[in-house]
Amino acid sequence: MIQSDAALWQVAGQYAYDDSETNTEELTLRSGGEEINESLIKILEGIMLQRIVILLIVLLGILQPADAQNHKANLKSAERLYKFIVAGQGDSVHVRMSDTIRKKVAPVVFSDSFRQLEKQMGKFKSRGKWKTEMAEGITMYHCDVHFEKNSMRFTVVFDEDGRASTLTFTPATSVVDAKPMKFNKKRLEEKSVEISTDTFRLPGTLTLPKGGSRLPVLILVHGSGPNDRDETLGPNKPFRDIAWGLAEQGIAVLRYDKRTKVYGTAAYPQGVEATFDNEVVDDVISAVRLVKSLPEIDSARVYVLGHSLGGMLVPRIAQRAGEGCLGGIISLAGPVRKMEQLLTEQMTYISSLSGTQPDVKAAVEQVMNSLPESYRKMETEYQPVEVARMLKLPFLVLQGERDYQVTMQDFGMWRFGLYRNPNVLFKSYPKLNHALQEGSGKSTPFEYTHLSPVPEYVIKDIADFINGVFKQ
Repeated sequence: MIQSDAALWQVAGQYAYDDSETNTEELTLRSGGEEINESLIKILEGIMLQRIVILLIVLLGILQPADAQNHKANLKSAERLYKFIVAGQGDSVHVRMSDTIRKKVAPVVFSDSFRQLEKQMGKFKSRGKWKTEMAEGITMYHCDVHFEKNSMRFTVVFDEDGRASTLTFTPATSVVDAKPMKFNKKRLEEKSVEISTDTFRLPGTLTLPKGGSRLPVLILVHGSGPNDRDETLGPNKPFRDIAWGLAEQGIAVLRYDKRTKVYGTAAYPQGVEATFDNEVVDDVISAVRLVKSLPEIDSARVYVLGHSLGGMLVPRIAQRAGEGCLGGIISLAGPVRKMEQLLTEQMTYISSLSGTQPDVKAAVEQVMNSLPESYRKMETEYQPVEVARMLKLPFLVLQGERDYQVTMQDFGMWRFGLYRNPNVLFKSYPKLNHALQEGSGKSTPFEYTHLSPVPEYVIKDIADFINGVFKQ
């Protein structure tokens, strides 16, 4: 979905409070009167449903590389800015911001910010220590500020001249870094495979329990954007976690780099119209054919799990594969509602966190108008619940209750539309966000910058479904 990603870059540039006139050797794109760094564009691919954290970073103006910064001096500057904000000294804050932000934001905005926070959150109670985080090569300085009703994270990012290019209060994240999942070399093995569809060749990995035979297999289907086989998001690799966890339970897993990851714009040669099929579905069908040919795999026990966009498309994948081809399908945080509604909801949510007031309606219209007609037509016509009603195979719908990108409203629509179907099972997880990270309270995009492997109970539920013992 290269075109749709590009459209959203334009929207981000339209209302970003950023200092984007940075010298760079990379190509820059001009959008809404602003320039967006090409290196950031590479990061931005895939934000339509899954990588909204990077969109927030654009909206807030984080464009400077970490290696140009003096950490010690920046920590002192961050502390100084915080004290000015608390004291209501907007002029002192304003003079220390980047040139672009000074042109766009009046000093009174900074003068009133802390007072407005206390109106909403109650009286100030305490403040935590300064911490430094890296996200996609960007250094963020932040401290948690505790009020009577809630806690907020004060975040500052500096440009190479030592001026603040970002200064925000967002809900303090409750996600903390965890230990990464480890690969058990004694019990598991991985083999390189290749998914072939017409002239396209996609490298993949098959994870297996050592010595296994006639194994059930799960094929993992990415969300939107050019994802790698692990569906990497910051330090997190949820598809790798699922593959390793399921292989420990005797289930083979195939994951592969998405077509738009491998081929970029060449995924859509001139004259080829972009659709869900040539972005996602065609390659999944090829992956099904591949695993059915492997000697280690039980060809009667092939399952497909889709995340986000992939979760929306699993009914179509099953329909395209044909009756009896698959053992079952799993939708993980799969949307039911249309892209325009999802984008409106996501942008409104993000702008509420950052305190900005963009013209969301105009921004969403710009995205939708930038999509290829073929893509918009298919997106309008495809009704995932209606297609799922026609299927006769087992179907598991999973959803994180803290997910603000694909929400419990979508989960409810799956459930309402399919409640009479005895083959469909449902489960939601109170602690999980869109990236399957545990947390509490209001989910924020910065959670995605923390290492948080997929919980074991999610992997167990998937295994139980495949093994026919899942309980709602």
